[in-house]
Amino acid sequence: MSGFDVNVEAVAALAGILEDKGLGEIEYQDGENFIRLSKAGPAAVAVATAAPAPVATAAAAPAAPQPEAKPEPMSAGAVMSPMVGTAYLQSGPGEPNFVKTGDRVKAGDVLLIIEAMKVMNQITATQSGVVLEINVENAQPVEFGELLMVVE
Repeated sequence: MSGFDVNVEAVAALAGILEDKGLGEIEYQDGENFIRLSKAGPAAVAVATAAPAPVATAAAAPAAPQPEAKPEPMSAGAVMSPMVGTAYLQSGPGEPNFVKTGDRVKAGDVLLIIEAMKVMNQITATQSGVVLEINVENAQPVEFGELLMVVE
């Protein structure tokens, strides 16, 4: 696929969650990138990755029902959790928070880290703006799709 980079760490983390939680399928979307993993059998995992175009599925995977449309975030500046894990607002104990309410951030600035499967995943601002809300505490468990922050 030209022009599309696969985030191997995200795929591995999702595969681990799929296996650990006994799920049949898991999806993840970050901007235009979309990853869907579905379990075809006891040890087979089919990976379908695409930009907003339709997702291709492996021939061996049984057809899965289409998930319901997910609600849009409450605002364009909503920063939603892309995974299940533990949110950290600072790079380490005793370090200052990456951001605080009222801080001005640029697109690409690190807002927080989510640890999933012993992998530290940086969650970055998708747009420049001001941090209006921080909806999580340091070291708080978070769920997929949970509102973490609002940057507008």
